[in-house]
Amino acid sequence: MKYLLDTNVVSELRKVGDGKADPNVTKWVGAQDSNVLFISAITILEIERGILTIQRRDAAQGSRLRGWMDSRVRPEFAERVLPIDDAIATRCAHLHIPDRRNEADALIAATALVHGLTVVTRNVQDFDGTGVIVVDPWQDFEVRSQLSLSNFDGEGEIF
Repeated sequence: MKYLLDTNVVSELRKVGDGKADPNVTKWVGAQDSNVLFISAITILEIERGILTIQRRDAAQGSRLRGWMDSRVRPEFAERVLPIDDAIATRCAHLHIPDRRNEADALIAATALVHGLTVVTRNVQDFDGTGVIVVDPWQDFEVRSQLSLSNFDGEGEIF
């Protein structure tokens, strides 16, 4: 199985180095082969927008986040950032009918559908009715069955 990480999962993994990341999330990600984990260009957009917003009011924190983005996220996903193309844009348009959706969530859902990926997110409800399979790594009951073969001990950084 291959996975599309929502922005909230990537953001949670930033906390691993501080020991503040949710242990279920770190265990779930640690149990996966990195080659099956993808992100959308929308995740890059959302993280970049967040960094730029924070830089305007707290230069030091903005600098730390920029360092994390440039030294951890970009190299980790260098070959696994999925662009928005014609097929994804068309699929996204269909997700807005009959009810409009949040654009970023619809683009992430469309990316998962076009590429046959499972969305990994805390915001399961954002993907209701899209047809995508969703995993919430914050929830114990969804993580346990996927961790049985994990050798990840939860220490150190993932990204």
